[in-house]
Amino acid sequence: MTIDDIQRLIQSDETRTLELKKTTGKLKDGMRSACAFLNTAGGLLLFGVAPGTLQIVGQQVTENTRREIARELTKLEPSIDLPIEYLDVPDREGFQVIAICLDGAVFGDVPYTYDGKPYLRVESTTVVMPRDVFEERIMRSRLKHYPWESQICEDITVTDLDEQRIRGAVRLGVEHGRMPASSLTDTTERLVEELRLTKKGQLKNAAAALFLRDTSDFPQFLLRMARFRGTDKTEFIDNQRAYGNFFNLLDAGMAFFFKHLSISGKIVGFMREEKLEIPSVALREALTNALCHRQFHSPSGSVGIAIYDDRVEIENTGLLPEELTVETIKTNHQSFAQNPLIADILFKTTFLENWGSGVSRMFDACKEAGLPEPKYGTNGLFVWITFYRPTPQPHNLETEQPNNRTTEQLNKLETKQFQNPATSKPHNLKTPQPQNPTTSKPHNLKTSNKKAKQLKKLFSLIGEKGTNIKTLMDGMHLRDRKNFLTAYLNPCIAMGYIAMLYSEKPNHPMQSYYLTQKGREMLEKLMKEQE
Repeated sequence: MTIDDIQRLIQSDETRTLELKKTTGKLKDGMRSACAFLNTAGGLLLFGVAPGTLQIVGQQVTENTRREIARELTKLEPSIDLPIEYLDVPDREGFQVIAICLDGAVFGDVPYTYDGKPYLRVESTTVVMPRDVFEERIMRSRLKHYPWESQICEDITVTDLDEQRIRGAVRLGVEHGRMPASSLTDTTERLVEELRLTKKGQLKNAAAALFLRDTSDFPQFLLRMARFRGTDKTEFIDNQRAYGNFFNLLDAGMAFFFKHLSISGKIVGFMREEKLEIPSVALREALTNALCHRQFHSPSGSVGIAIYDDRVEIENTGLLPEELTVETIKTNHQSFAQNPLIADILFKTTFLENWGSGVSRMFDACKEAGLPEPKYGTNGLFVWITFYRPTPQPHNLETEQPNNRTTEQLNKLETKQFQNPATSKPHNLKTPQPQNPTTSKPHNLKTSNKKAKQLKKLFSLIGEKGTNIKTLMDGMHLRDRKNFLTAYLNPCIAMGYIAMLYSEKPNHPMQSYYLTQKGREMLEKLMKEQE
């Protein structure tokens, strides 16, 4: 560092990372700021620069001056070796500027104290660190060396884990080149070892968070979901709670989005492409981040989804890493995983990206959809991201479609070959023959009742939380996957009754299916008609 460097740095006066003192007569104040820099984003402490006038005046440095500085530095705990530079001031012989450069806090490190007190930097001011923040950082430092996710999870074995979830996730990792192909044929015991989920033959807490079937012993494996009327929390429209492992909570959260957010669709090729008013890829990324980077050690912890008329908020217990703020998180940054083992497994299985790229993908998706930029917030207990919903369009009576009776809607499904696979011909997606309700033959009530029962059973199996294709086929006692897709599932997707969680990847091994608003309305009508 040179005097010219200092001249450039002090042009904007004191900042969050710059503290100026005229002389070491303010040494104790300077050391408090040094402690604050160490606990915040780092900074530069200068003696010999006058605050306000920003004149580089320097001071005479004696052996006694050096001893005083060394003595005050020993009051910083934990002990730290700080480089000190003494820079000659031009045209002032015997006068020097004393420069002390301090690195910022690293997430999980023990907080520093000076003379027994911890300090923080708030803008250009040094303040005493609040007690709750200090205690939180002490706890974090302990968790860094013995994190919750790496602690042994007592009384669970591999047989308590959801093997289907494990193998589906591993398959994704193999397909994307993040796991070796040999993983596909490994035993479940071997897979959890490869994913570093065991320690001395016992499962870690991370295994429970990701794959445990029965999570009743972990109240923090909780997702709170609410739809509020208006723009505040005065009145509930829907209020739900889901408990489970990471994948179950991700499915439950996405089902809640599909239930309460508007959905539109268009035919792409031979498939209907569903789009939520807020891109599902952005919501899924945000929810994945919340479920992965949250605090797990507290039994009262949770993740929350709140849907208002004008916005959607996703929150999780915890704090942003010290390296990031609500502003810098929006820029390109490294990945600062608060649960690195869980994050590594989600990266290997493609549910999470590395290098902090997930945030930029969320922002890009919202921009492409013509939505405002999402915003991050934190209050010391929670971190949240806010997505803004599109402005509601005025109701247009001229373009409103008539509310057809259920039987007429079932007639439309008949053109999609929604029939009993045992008696119908295979569905031909390439040559669907649309039927005009105004010119079609009289409706066959017996056939309609049969199809209505099939449709009701299918929609009921999907339910509020969504489900996968295996559960649907088992529930309908069907074994022919191809016939089930062509005769049941694809027609309902094409008609907009059912939506896919991964609409951009129909063959995704973790694919789940959800009822759209149109599908829920159809189910309600079918329930009433068959009472």
